[in-house]
Amino acid sequence: MNEGGTIFMPPANSTIAGEVDALFYFIYYTALVMFAIVIAGSAFFILKYRHKGKKSFTSGMDHNFKLEVFWTVIPTILVFIVFAWGFKTYLKMNVAPRNAIEIKATGQKWFWSFDYPNGANSVNDLIVPANKPVKLLLSSRDVIHSFFVPDFRVKMDALPNRYTTLWFRAEQPGEHHLFCTEYCGTGHSAMLGKVKVVSEEEYNSWLNESGNIPGGMTPVEYGADLYQKRACVTCHSIDGRAGVAPSFKGRFGTVETLSNGESVTVDENYLRESILSPRAKVVAGYQPVMPTFQGILNDQQIDALIAYIKSLQ
Repeated sequence: MNEGGTIFMPPANSTIAGEVDALFYFIYYTALVMFAIVIAGSAFFILKYRHKGKKSFTSGMDHNFKLEVFWTVIPTILVFIVFAWGFKTYLKMNVAPRNAIEIKATGQKWFWSFDYPNGANSVNDLIVPANKPVKLLLSSRDVIHSFFVPDFRVKMDALPNRYTTLWFRAEQPGEHHLFCTEYCGTGHSAMLGKVKVVSEEEYNSWLNESGNIPGGMTPVEYGADLYQKRACVTCHSIDGRAGVAPSFKGRFGTVETLSNGESVTVDENYLRESILSPRAKVVAGYQPVMPTFQGILNDQQIDALIAYIKSLQ
């Protein structure tokens, strides 16, 4: 059980989470009561009317009008209560406030990328300010993904060739797990991220600095940081082991055979082209599954990643 959560639910950390939980527990405890009534009634009738003594004819009564009204009207009332309550909560969950911060969220094999209003972007880590409404415009570059933050009680599919939306307001600073809950291929289980809720001051500061190399870092160190944060680690190892994609270790300067039979030298130009147009020159023995990072990485970040790959000799 998570701290602040219950046996059924993780911690509630958004403004809508409490309403979702309240409806869940209403349905849950109502079902328990109804179950107890049915079981207790069944046990009572089994004991009261069990066969004993000589065989005899039963009563000619074949129904009880009051009982039939009771077990029809009461469940009907409960159904309407759940419908009205659920519809009200559904509207709150799907109609974002006018002043919501809009962030573009894109799912692809196998990570999330986020584009912010000022042009900043991040991968797998969604940075949002506390106590401010945030609207996500969701889409997918390949197959169906599903954006799910259990602590916020929000979930929505990300579809190719169309947009979907969801919104939330996180109440307190902290970190919350982000999952893809639609099976999307071999890397589905590794498509993990976090929603980092920070103060408004920290959020604005991060937006202003997100396009620059963090202070004190060399290009190689920044490239190593991007290797983790931009989800390169999902497919490319740095220890020589081949996986979904070639390892970065010792790759720079080698000659690779492509899927079309041609050869190419792994130099700066090839690495840049592979980042921006990964299907242009696919190494033999691998599938063309890498997504483009066009619009996700700026020139400074691409240069840092190339510097990091060159250092892995």
